[in-house]
Amino acid sequence: MLVMSSNALVLSDDSSLSRFDRLYFRLESMMNLVGGIIIFALVLLATANVLGRWLFSEPVDGYIDWVEQVMAAIAFLGIAYTQRLGEHIRMDIVISRLRGRWIWFTEFLSTLLMLLLTLALVYGSYLHFWRAWELGDSSLDIDLPTWPAKLVVPVALGFLALRLLLQLWGYWRALRTASSSPVAVPVIEDIATLAAREAEIMLGEAKEE
Repeated sequence: MLVMSSNALVLSDDSSLSRFDRLYFRLESMMNLVGGIIIFALVLLATANVLGRWLFSEPVDGYIDWVEQVMAAIAFLGIAYTQRLGEHIRMDIVISRLRGRWIWFTEFLSTLLMLLLTLALVYGSYLHFWRAWELGDSSLDIDLPTWPAKLVVPVALGFLALRLLLQLWGYWRALRTASSSPVAVPVIEDIATLAAREAEIMLGEAKEE
């Protein structure tokens, strides 16, 4: 039996694929949470920097260096989580008009291309991290080592590559069976369905208030 997962656009069932998907989504959610905590910490740091400069004429030492180092975590830790939910910006003008196996073939092909590009980026970003590690690269102001921030990029992209592999599995399964309700992949909704679902969410929030 198909049920809705934590996101309304991703279906789940009792298959091995769906179990892997839900288990991996927990890990992606934890990484996304870490990214959110880092953003909150950066907000506190910015507040301390502004107040310190205003009240005591003493800004946070190396504030710019800290901001530069955490940018990688903010930008990349949630990338696999967002891919799982299908929330990355994409153009559905053509795909939304396809039906049956054609839509899953198109999704499979585009996901495969994304995987190849991601693997290339993992390789390149890892080399970038390794150079920083070997050279002892550091920031200009307070000499923060830059390798931790540079390591975040290949690690986060590695998680994205695993998510893309799971989605390839899901699209291949849908392509093979011509399923109209595939699991473990974002399902495209038409405008009317999406508007109706958003209206239900808003009405539910209004009733709670």
